[in-house]
Amino acid sequence: MIIDVKGQAIYAYTGGRAHVPGQPTVVMIHGVLNDHSVWILQSRYLAHHGWNVLAIDLPGHCKSAGEAPSSVSEAAAFVGDLLDAAGVEHAALVGHSWGSLIALEAAARLKERISHAVLVGTAFPMKVSPALIETSLNDPEKAIRMINVFSRATLAAPPSALGPGTWVYGANTALNRRVLRSNPKVNVFHRGFVACDSYDRGLQAMAELTCPVLFVLGAQDQMTPPKAAQSLLGAAREHGVRHEVVTVPMGHHQMNESPEETLAALKRFLTA
Repeated sequence: MIIDVKGQAIYAYTGGRAHVPGQPTVVMIHGVLNDHSVWILQSRYLAHHGWNVLAIDLPGHCKSAGEAPSSVSEAAAFVGDLLDAAGVEHAALVGHSWGSLIALEAAARLKERISHAVLVGTAFPMKVSPALIETSLNDPEKAIRMINVFSRATLAAPPSALGPGTWVYGANTALNRRVLRSNPKVNVFHRGFVACDSYDRGLQAMAELTCPVLFVLGAQDQMTPPKAAQSLLGAAREHGVRHEVVTVPMGHHQMNESPEETLAALKRFLTA
């Protein structure tokens, strides 16, 4: 599905279903050097079980036109513009990694327009090592290899991930390369990492939420380990934000390393 957002063609995967008036809507936001496809199991299930799904490619990524966001703030503003353009008054936001910060900031800004916020593989602050930031700019192929080692708890996922024989390391490496090459004008790898590293409003955003929050954390996540989410959890407790925590097996790519567990957590939270 193509949505015109302020004159830019933005792609949203709908799970193969047309928009149904009256159904709740969920917006799914990918992380650095990813696209809508990382949500394939979860987006298709929700689309076929009572939800309108908009699993987006962020601007300047893959099938979406426009300028790639250079900050969490820019990306959060885009989410509000997307909802306006799609004619969606209320939505749930689900974000992974960088996308979790975008979902958090957008939910804080949009207040009652957001029914639920799901932060998958989140952390605050989401600092990126200077060496990785530099490598993402000057030797992105090397950086892709680095993040695929750090992001995965294993080089081979369980059969339920994307089918028997799936090689998640190779599949994600190919995806990263495709996303990077989709924008010849901007290094979206480096830009996304800088956006994560520089975001400083996490605790304030959590305090401003009016919706419940689900944290989906990976037990073996080396990129955003569960302990890195503790400041956000503390802010949620301090400010009385209703929240839940689900820890799934495996690493940073919860959606296809622990797909069934991640889907179960989404189903339970979004329908509660």
